[in-house]
Amino acid sequence: MGQRRTGADRDGDRAGIAVTSSGPALPPRLAELVEEFGELEGADKLTLLLELSDELPPLPDGMEAADMEQVPECQTPLYVTVDASDPTSVHLHFQAPAEAPTTRGFAAILHQGLDGESRETVLAVPEDFSTRLGLAQTVSPLRLRGLSAMLTRIKRQLRAAPGG
Repeated sequence: MGQRRTGADRDGDRAGIAVTSSGPALPPRLAELVEEFGELEGADKLTLLLELSDELPPLPDGMEAADMEQVPECQTPLYVTVDASDPTSVHLHFQAPAEAPTTRGFAAILHQGLDGESRETVLAVPEDFSTRLGLAQTVSPLRLRGLSAMLTRIKRQLRAAPGG
């Protein structure tokens, strides 16, 4: 651990979709995260998830959870909203309590992997991408459903946005 690249290190190529041998393509930064998880075993995957939880950025000034959509499938209160005012670079915002590191880690995966991507790129992410993280032996199925539910709500908000 400790050798992970931060989101800033991954910002190089935001265009395009990475092709993977394990299924439909993912955006490059999300594919990179999937690859990082794939290189780890057992408890190391959980350690990476917890490290990611610390990287979830705070909400922008003036934004509150009350202005966001709650994801009730998550075991702890998690809120998400999408800024799709520029369809070529959508922005994701998450709010989760610090005492919920697994949920925060999932939100950080989506934030690091999708924030700044185009609307079309985010909508093209396969619904089951979370299975590629290889967390089924480490995290409960209920928690993994929370990650899938976050992605579902992000896509729903993008489709409902003007121009969606």
